[in-house]
Amino acid sequence: MSYPNCPQCHSDLTYHDGIQLVCPECAYEWQEGEMLDTLDEGFVVKDANGTVLQDGDTVVLIKDLKVKGSSLVIKQGTKVKGIRLQEGDHNIACKIDGSGMDLKSEFVKKA
Repeated sequence: MSYPNCPQCHSDLTYHDGIQLVCPECAYEWQEGEMLDTLDEGFVVKDANGTVLQDGDTVVLIKDLKVKGSSLVIKQGTKVKGIRLQEGDHNIACKIDGSGMDLKSEFVKKA
């Protein structure tokens, strides 16, 4: 019997364990019905107002942000063009004044 690939690491070594599916490579466990919901939703990032963001969008900072490891501060109202979405805590990758930065979506709104 063939089981679906792991939704987390995409391994094809998954197996059925009682009422759930298990991935032996990353130890992720899920219900078979959960996977269908996850695939339909995909990866969704929302701004501070709950608007869904997409790659290439332009956003505006809603508060001053200190840059970790330096004395720079990015001011509220700074417009950031051409964002890229990524998974993780800082889910927006962008360039501000030519420097690569990672931002949290909770500190931006869609322009």
